[in-house]
Amino acid sequence: MASKKLLIVESPAKAGTIKKYLGKDYNVVASMGHIIDLPKSQLGVDVDHGFTPKYITIRGKGTLLAQLKKEAAKADTVYLATDPDREGEAISWHLAKALNIDPDSKCRVTFNEITKSAVKAAIKQPRKIDMDLVNAQQARRILDRIVGYKISPILWEKVKKGLSAGRVQSVATRLICDREEEIENFTPEEYWTISALLTEPGSGKDFEARYYGEHNEEKKLSTGDDAKKILDDIQGADFIVDSIKTGEQKRNPQPPFTTSTLQQDASRKLNFQAAKTMQVAQTLYEGINLGGRIGSIGLITYMRTDSLRIADDAQAEAVAFLKENYGAEYVHPRQYKTRKNAQDAHEAIRPTSINIKPAEIKDKLTNDQYKLYKLIWERFAASQMESAIYDTMSVTVDAKGHTFKASGRRIKFKGYMAVYVEGSDTKEAKDKMLPKLEEKQKVNLKEITPNQHFTQPPPRYSDATLIKELEENGIGRPSTYAPTISTIVSRGYVVRNKRQLIPTELGMVTTDIMKNNFKDIVDVDFTAEMEGELDNIEDGKMQWVEVLNDFYPPFKKNLDEAGQRIAKIKIKDEESDVICEKCGRRMVYKLSKFGRFLACPGYPECKNTKAIREGTGVECPKCGGEILVKHSKRGKTYYGCEHAPKCDFMAWDAPVKDEKCPVCGGLLLRKNGRSKKIFCWNENCNYEKKIKE
Repeated sequence: MASKKLLIVESPAKAGTIKKYLGKDYNVVASMGHIIDLPKSQLGVDVDHGFTPKYITIRGKGTLLAQLKKEAAKADTVYLATDPDREGEAISWHLAKALNIDPDSKCRVTFNEITKSAVKAAIKQPRKIDMDLVNAQQARRILDRIVGYKISPILWEKVKKGLSAGRVQSVATRLICDREEEIENFTPEEYWTISALLTEPGSGKDFEARYYGEHNEEKKLSTGDDAKKILDDIQGADFIVDSIKTGEQKRNPQPPFTTSTLQQDASRKLNFQAAKTMQVAQTLYEGINLGGRIGSIGLITYMRTDSLRIADDAQAEAVAFLKENYGAEYVHPRQYKTRKNAQDAHEAIRPTSINIKPAEIKDKLTNDQYKLYKLIWERFAASQMESAIYDTMSVTVDAKGHTFKASGRRIKFKGYMAVYVEGSDTKEAKDKMLPKLEEKQKVNLKEITPNQHFTQPPPRYSDATLIKELEENGIGRPSTYAPTISTIVSRGYVVRNKRQLIPTELGMVTTDIMKNNFKDIVDVDFTAEMEGELDNIEDGKMQWVEVLNDFYPPFKKNLDEAGQRIAKIKIKDEESDVICEKCGRRMVYKLSKFGRFLACPGYPECKNTKAIREGTGVECPKCGGEILVKHSKRGKTYYGCEHAPKCDFMAWDAPVKDEKCPVCGGLLLRKNGRSKKIFCWNENCNYEKKIKE
């Protein structure tokens, strides 16, 4: 009789995919993430005796653990196949202890992608649990617990119940608050530019040249008088082409995605928040049933990584695919250099097979899965392609000793841009070539325009730019970016306005307290240094208790002093324009774990609360009530009638105000995204019109 083997993974979706690969000799079950952790009700760390953690079975996981013990008892061999990172290693270690498995036995299995070949290869190479990885996770968990559980009570006492501090979240909040202070303290400076619209007389083609300076030396125009002086000086002057420079410019592809760059580009291109990007990526990694010959398969490699490395076989497959589909001239195999301090245990994020084209499996994916898979697939394909090549031309034009400059470019060879163009946080100018010109040629002045400008303050952070800043400063790791942003928003320290992250008064006050009393905790360099020490634990270069011993004594001294020093602060609740119908007071905004709501400031005499109503000013086509902006349990915006559930009107697209369908007089909806359009809600009416950018 064949021996029975038990394989434990973290999620049921992953278990389902892997079970199909391994067959009847394997029982594949899920731990549903962590089963054992520090208790929520107390610190759970003995700081006086070697920082010994007090681990308990997580509430509600007892039945599951009992079931896992039962399955393990029936199996001849137990493999622990949780995620291939610090967190996954710690989960396997806890499971090993709970199931009486020797951590030094070859019980640990890891795979970077959930494909039949990768899983079967991993099963053949089990290893013992990596205690350096476990200890790095333990050190992070205990550090975060000490910071959170020791500082938070001071914030509750001095500021407001329910506040929290965190080793990474407090630094992220500080970055956002510091940026807001920069914006508030910014003094705009005036400057002027002069644009000349010139015409090449032979072809009649126009091109724009900008004032540069005098006799090819740059000159800044600070005031309107400076600009007027130039305009007066060149009145009636001939514009003569002084020099022409032509050439070629290469634009290289970006490397495949890391966790950080995936979150950034998904934010820019798909308008996904970081948490959503990771949730969708998780489903692509764990497995999608494509049906037919392929069946269930993980579509992407592990999505928590800061490595740029690509496996040789994946690169070879990509080269063959690109040659066949685009031609050899488009192919340029590349390996990219991973940045210093990155964890190189996993590959970059890539499709598990480039032969699984996004368009061919679109009907098997949700809309969000398709968008994200397409982004990952295109970025990886482009990373193995030739550079794009532009023809470039730059021209200087002289007008009575004053220099104007113009430049243009056009694509000569698309290269990787035939597949993918990376997103940017700044608006890029469109490519346009200058007309054919000759040196000493006179061009005609069609129009000359002075323009006043003012320097702009730095922009507020978005998900994308905050993640970029955190990564560049070495704060947090791939797994922490999304939960950090989610935490500071849910705690009310930061609010989202469109894509911007804006600090609240609560965020500013809390950050000031942290800066004045716990400066190390919110210091960017100190936090980055701690991350480096956690990496050293993972690499076996430092002991985890040693790191905590260095951190805790000065932190404890600081904590004791801060408790005495910080004065009580009263934060006034933000008033709304909603009047409490029970007592007539103006209601205020409050925050709960479910988000913002309205409450009467007369509590406890008046306990009236209500959900925040976000109206559209558009009449419901079914009952005449107002259509409101609403949010699903998963946070997705939709539009429903104020009289729900009596009225069942609901739409995913925004209603158009002050405009009716010109065909049937019905409600119009606006669809955003790639196929922007306005269309009629009435399913019997086919009216629609495209929206131009």
